[in-house]
Amino acid sequence: MSGDTSPPAEIPAEIARELVAVRDRAYAPYSHHPVGALVISESGARYVGANVEVAHYKGLCAEASAIAAMASAGERKLREVYVIGPGQHLCTPCGDCRQRIREFADAATRIMVVDAQGHLLRQYTMDELLPDGFGPENLGQDASTG
Repeated sequence: MSGDTSPPAEIPAEIARELVAVRDRAYAPYSHHPVGALVISESGARYVGANVEVAHYKGLCAEASAIAAMASAGERKLREVYVIGPGQHLCTPCGDCRQRIREFADAATRIMVVDAQGHLLRQYTMDELLPDGFGPENLGQDASTG
């Protein structure tokens, strides 16, 4: 977390409600660990996603689901990412999702992790969440054209 030691501000109640609702629609019959995500694109549009597990254990994470919805709508920049799990502990994005967020993030993107009721637990920058991340620029490419 940034050097700021003050408690993080609460997230908007409407976003908290959307997060709880999408998390409650997750399909997690194997892990029993439902996760929801809400992303806000550069345009301000919101996209939600929940984890979807399958019997061979190759499920889809909530963050991947929300980002896929955003990309499918033609958007390519993340402004904010919210993640909610089932408990009072941090439910941060997995490594694969950190890389997926990195693909659509920039230095201004904020990643917020909330508790089961939607109260902000911690806020991250992309560099805090994935230090020294590998992105399109490492390949000499501009992902904004994709």
